[in-house]
Amino acid sequence: MVTDMQATGAAQEAGFRVIDARELCLTFETNDGPVHALSNVDLTVERGEFVSFIGPSGCGKTTLLRVIADLEQPTSGVISVNGMSPEEARKARAYGYVFQAAALYPWRTIAGNVALPLEIMGLDKTEREARISRNLELVNLAGFERKFPWQLSGGMQQRASIARALAVEPDLLLMDEPFGALDEIVRDHLNEQLNRLWDRTNKTVIFVTHSIPEAVFLSTKIVVMSPRPGRVHEVIECNLPRERTLDIRETPEFLEIAHRVRDGLRAGHAYDDE
Repeated sequence: MVTDMQATGAAQEAGFRVIDARELCLTFETNDGPVHALSNVDLTVERGEFVSFIGPSGCGKTTLLRVIADLEQPTSGVISVNGMSPEEARKARAYGYVFQAAALYPWRTIAGNVALPLEIMGLDKTEREARISRNLELVNLAGFERKFPWQLSGGMQQRASIARALAVEPDLLLMDEPFGALDEIVRDHLNEQLNRLWDRTNKTVIFVTHSIPEAVFLSTKIVVMSPRPGRVHEVIECNLPRERTLDIRETPEFLEIAHRVRDGLRAGHAYDDE
């Protein structure tokens, strides 16, 4: 079994490159014929980056995230996560995964939901309680330990799911449109909270979104993907200050990056005719 120390050492030997994908392809075989989900994806993500995947529906954003998480197997190409195969990284608990829905068990309290992966890991009660307290504090849910999911708003439930993902203490956080179903006001608030969380923890984050403002606000780098088969059309650097408030969305620098992302999405549709 690969230990956390071995995982960190492998990443350091790889030059702090957390994700390294080369010519990655994935084809699903269906009754109606093959579906080419990913085609020749090249991608690198360095330690501490916040990278957003953006593109039209069905372009392979979530599929690429699932390949990183070892939930889907590529048809060809190579990919490493923390210097290991995705399978080794999964077994080493090198990442936490936040799904589109909070996916909390309704019969468990919030503390019980955060504790679930820790119970699976076999941690003792003292360590579990310490991690639950620490991570609920990180997402501003201290005091809600005994509440059940149905007693929390949608935004609070998603924050609980983030705490659960962080509780395994991963270097890498994978987030699949976690705020997509929330209203704009709540989404803006959670974007600010996630930015502060990323700044405090220095995690590497890969974030799937359909929202240009969300991608620009959160990211250090934005991966613009083309329609199916999903390809990396363009990678846009987002050199805004690390600490950000929503006011930054009115600045010329922010609007310029958003314009580049929008142009990249439009240009990427040129692949449709190939």
